[in-house]
Amino acid sequence: MSDAAPHSQSSCPGLSRASTDLGATGKNVDGRDKPGHDGVRGRGLRALSDLAFTLILAIAGFVGWVYSLGPLPFDEARQVSTTIVDRNGKLLRAYAMADGRWRLPVDAKINVDPTYLKLLFAYEDQRFYAHNGLDPLALARAALQLGTRGHIVSGGSTITMQLARLMEPRRQRSLHAKLRQIVRAIELERTLSKEQILDLYLALAPYGGNLEGIRAASIAYLGKEPKRLSLAEAALLVALPQSPETRRLDRHPDAARKARDRVLDRMVEEHVVSADDARQAKAVPVPKLRKPMPILAPHASDTALSTVKDAPVIKLTLDANLQKVLEPLARDRAIALGPNISVGIIVVDNESGDVLARVGSADYFDESRAGQVDMTRAVRSPGSTLKPFIYGLAFEDGFVHPDSLIDDRPVRFGSYAPENFDMTFQGTVPVRKALQLSLNVPAIVLLDRVGSSRLTSRLRQAGGNLVLPKDETPGLAMGLGGVGVTLQDLAQLYAGFARLGTTKPLREVVTDRDDREPLRLLDQVAAWQVGNVLLGTPPPENAAHNRIAFKTGTSYGYRDAWSVGFDGRMTIGVWVGRPDGAPVPGLIGRVAAAPILFDAFARTGKTLAPLPKAPRGTLVAGNAKLPLPLKRFRPVGELVRTGSEQALHIQFPLNGSRIDVDRSGSRENAAMPVKVAGGVLPMTIMVNGAALGEIDGRRQRLIDPPGPGFARVTVIDATGAADTVVIRIQ
Repeated sequence: MSDAAPHSQSSCPGLSRASTDLGATGKNVDGRDKPGHDGVRGRGLRALSDLAFTLILAIAGFVGWVYSLGPLPFDEARQVSTTIVDRNGKLLRAYAMADGRWRLPVDAKINVDPTYLKLLFAYEDQRFYAHNGLDPLALARAALQLGTRGHIVSGGSTITMQLARLMEPRRQRSLHAKLRQIVRAIELERTLSKEQILDLYLALAPYGGNLEGIRAASIAYLGKEPKRLSLAEAALLVALPQSPETRRLDRHPDAARKARDRVLDRMVEEHVVSADDARQAKAVPVPKLRKPMPILAPHASDTALSTVKDAPVIKLTLDANLQKVLEPLARDRAIALGPNISVGIIVVDNESGDVLARVGSADYFDESRAGQVDMTRAVRSPGSTLKPFIYGLAFEDGFVHPDSLIDDRPVRFGSYAPENFDMTFQGTVPVRKALQLSLNVPAIVLLDRVGSSRLTSRLRQAGGNLVLPKDETPGLAMGLGGVGVTLQDLAQLYAGFARLGTTKPLREVVTDRDDREPLRLLDQVAAWQVGNVLLGTPPPENAAHNRIAFKTGTSYGYRDAWSVGFDGRMTIGVWVGRPDGAPVPGLIGRVAAAPILFDAFARTGKTLAPLPKAPRGTLVAGNAKLPLPLKRFRPVGELVRTGSEQALHIQFPLNGSRIDVDRSGSRENAAMPVKVAGGVLPMTIMVNGAALGEIDGRRQRLIDPPGPGFARVTVIDATGAADTVVIRIQ
């Protein structure tokens, strides 16, 4: 062992030392560095440094590229067709976007059938609610299916990635485009909720041609909203966006059917639907024609679109179901009445003043009938339809009662001599019958007593925009149609009868704030009396009696036929005529318009509601039991006097005075005296249209004053002369 150790060293000591020295200095014989551990470590560090630098540059470049993409185009993606919906959210009409595309707003929770959503998630994105825009499992599955089957079975793009592609469409498919989708999908997930992403996707998904979104596709291809879909329909709508142009139902129905069946097969494989259900769905043929977009209430929609700006959805007070049954009614009746005839119908809710239906013409697209002219807003001659308001003011003033007698005989007012429609006279008739038969002479006689200017003022106060000829003042002729008015204004005024004397401005566009205030038309008693009289108007043939309070009218020259009626729930107005104003011989309101009115009430699908009960204090009595001054109406020129008595005049209370009433004590202490001078006994006193008894021989009477507010006190003497004051009870 001791001998071996020295022997193992070199036998040449010099060489051995030289070798040892070279190893210690780290130099090779030729003077170069020796490749030891320190050199390897240095090169490794440099490589890592280069890799880190490259990675930093790549990350910086990626970040810079991401920032260079800019913000997502949300404003453009959220642009949709302006849609007009009814009071319940049903689609009335949609307007295409500026570039002609149909893209309707979608709320998946409200607008879409859950069956469709179940198929969509199972086919496109099973973990939609779990991932953050990118689904690695779906990408891996798509790659595996491609490798094992040799063709694409399912894509790896999530719904969010597809939305990103729809928001920023790219024609070419590339790795760069896919990377962009992934980045945008992650950005979408960080910006929007899952519900917002789904809604936006359902609005943008392509369905061929100018159809975008499930609502537009369902309406155009299936003729209905996607709220309730069969399995076959749901599978079809899932399949079409995969290749929208090659699967267009109006061009390639067979390709669409095959694509639908593939979706159903996948759903069977995924155990989403049963094989039997899928087989039945496959047996359903696919539609082959595209249906037109719905156009209900076109006139109301056009008006709303022109008045409400920058609103994707405009909600109207209309009822789509009612609108849908009244439009065919107007069209069919116009065709039956003859060429160039149009029909306008408006339905108003009495309580709210909301317009429930508006049919502006017989056919919106019929140029021969001027279909695009809204005849519910056209100013026309009202014929006799203003007569109920004349009688209402007469009832309010207290100089006539529905059962008072009035003469229908020839009369002249200067150069104006009104005549009845049938050129005959009925003699002495009850006021009730005079209005029900629409006699002209009694109406004009009462208007002369009421005053044309007062009638005009009261109707305008209640929302009726009467149009007089240029430089004309209200005259007696307005009682027979010598003034202009629209059908919608007439409907608003007639609703005031059902509302017992107040009107509500009509509303057609639903807004967040409703600041409409009731407008005064008549006293409650007078309004009820008019409604009660009109309820007895003889109805058209084969119609029930005493069900609808209504009035008809025919303008001079047979240019306009009207019928306006109401029950306790709604008021309906009907106009018939030629939009160009040409006469139509034989066009009479009772024959042309009234049957449409009664048919419209029948088509509302609701039982007729009774009118309000008579207000407290209403004088309900036959002619024999009326106070003497109310038994018979006499025009001012026929008042019989001896010449010695003074004209009737209310001395107390004074017109316009304020009366303080102390109701804390006995009823006798709260009584208010009414004193008169002149006139012929007996005299009747009326407060707000209700008779309270007769004035005694001392020409005075104590009455129980009405509640706080304005009150109209009228005294009528035996000759029919009357005096009225308006006071305020405090």
